[in-house]
Amino acid sequence: MTAIFADVLESTREVGTSRFSASNVANILGMQQQDLAELAGVHRNTLRTHPESPKLQSALRDLMRVLSAAMAVESDLQRAIFLVKNEPIPAFRHKTLLQLVQEGRTDDVIGYLESISTGFVG
Repeated sequence: MTAIFADVLESTREVGTSRFSASNVANILGMQQQDLAELAGVHRNTLRTHPESPKLQSALRDLMRVLSAAMAVESDLQRAIFLVKNEPIPAFRHKTLLQLVQEGRTDDVIGYLESISTGFVG
């Protein structure tokens, strides 16, 4: 894991716990909390009232897995985030990686990122 990603990952941790902070993840990704809740498939109040929710924590974990894989492709954090949030991927019907994560296709996203990080094109 790169030192930069290790710092990013640590900045997403909820202080005093071993879980992710939805607020911190939203800040890193430049997302509104409502959008993060929608992506996670939870009510927006869950982020505040039940941050330990397994469904929420699983979604946050998936986002960090994707960001880690994206940073193997693009080492600049902001460019990696842009890739995840905005770049349409032809192999996935021009959906963004974030849209695929929301569809539950995190493993496909990581496989794609790993393939392009090793030089595979197509």
